[in-house]
Amino acid sequence: MHRSSFLAQALLVSSVGAYTQTTSTDSQTLRALLTEVRGLRQDLQSTTLAAQRAQILVYRVQVQEAATARAVQRLDNARSKLAEVQDRRKRLTADIKRLEDAQGGTENPTDRKAIEDALAQLRANLEPSASEEQDRQTKETECEDEVRVERAKLSELQDQLERLDTTLENSIRQSSSPQ
Repeated sequence: MHRSSFLAQALLVSSVGAYTQTTSTDSQTLRALLTEVRGLRQDLQSTTLAAQRAQILVYRVQVQEAATARAVQRLDNARSKLAEVQDRRKRLTADIKRLEDAQGGTENPTDRKAIEDALAQLRANLEPSASEEQDRQTKETECEDEVRVERAKLSELQDQLERLDTTLENSIRQSSSPQ
């Protein structure tokens, strides 16, 4: 009987020890899982924020590309209008030169008077044309400056997007490499 009671006590002590070990192992496993879940949550939040930032940056790049395109269009229009004014001035100058040459070779007072009147009108048209050309050149310069500014903004946004892409790529490499 003494033996059976000793055997019963031995079984009782060993089962309590096994229960304590199981509880301790379960607790450690739960802590490890909790730590892993928290890490995954933090990674998910970081990824979500990075994705949102990337979307915002892509949108800003698109908006800036449109602004740059509008600035380039304004520059093209300014150049076109300047070219028109310069062509008009060249034609007026050529017409004046042609009439001045014709005036020297004309002896008829009526023809001479008609040429003088035409010259006066052409010269009157040439003066505002010079002022308009100056205004168009100023406008072209302003548009060139605007295009430079818009392109610089676009370049900066593209650089930011490139840096973000590089950061995300490095982050992905680090997370996928064996620990």
